[in-house]
Amino acid sequence: MGFTYGYCLVCFMVLLPAICYSQDFKYSSATYYGSPDCLGTPTGACGFGEYGRTVNDANVAGVSRLYKNGTGCGACYQVRCKAPQLCTDDGVNVVATDYGEGDNTDFILSTRAYARMANPNMALQLFAYGVVDVEYRRISCRFAGYNIMFKVHEHSRFPEYLAIVILYQGGQNDILAVEIWQEDCKEWIGMRRAYGAVWDMPNPPNGYISLRFQVSGSAGLTWVQATNAIPNDWKAGVAYDSSIQLT
Repeated sequence: MGFTYGYCLVCFMVLLPAICYSQDFKYSSATYYGSPDCLGTPTGACGFGEYGRTVNDANVAGVSRLYKNGTGCGACYQVRCKAPQLCTDDGVNVVATDYGEGDNTDFILSTRAYARMANPNMALQLFAYGVVDVEYRRISCRFAGYNIMFKVHEHSRFPEYLAIVILYQGGQNDILAVEIWQEDCKEWIGMRRAYGAVWDMPNPPNGYISLRFQVSGSAGLTWVQATNAIPNDWKAGVAYDSSIQLT
């Protein structure tokens, strides 16, 4: 993502997810990308689409090395700038929804997220920096009122090609693998990570689709199973709710 010096002073909002701190801060730098509405981008490298524009009240970021070939998509971070005369002590809590590099930064924040690091009435001065030193740490994502959702990607074609994106992954969990149950073979078949957070498979099973995904978190590597996660008449662009929450 590129960035400009556009800014929006009406974008100070309360973050939706609760947070849980568990890591020491690391040092880096951050910049921002301009957008006319201060939101994220629907064309991000994670494949989140509109979710990537608006999740977490549009406090989102493109990340560079933290992208981790797509494994880092959906991770949450507390980012606070190191200019105490301009910035709050708490900074901003963001969700990684895209890949981006610029000026040796780890974070390219949405305009809204960059503005939220500033003290009241100091956003203009912070935007003038363009690039600012920051400290950051991984935090738990918690989306009040949301279970994990399985979105059928818009590029899917019923019934011969299925691509999915897992939304609202909670905690400090990375999703490393996704598998589909093949009833006729009585075995789990791995899906391919197409890019970012998008997993796909040609010729998926007929009928209701059961999934399981491998999670790396504080408990180590675990498999989480979602039986009949996607209906037999699935449609591209639709997100299907589950009863699963990761903590």
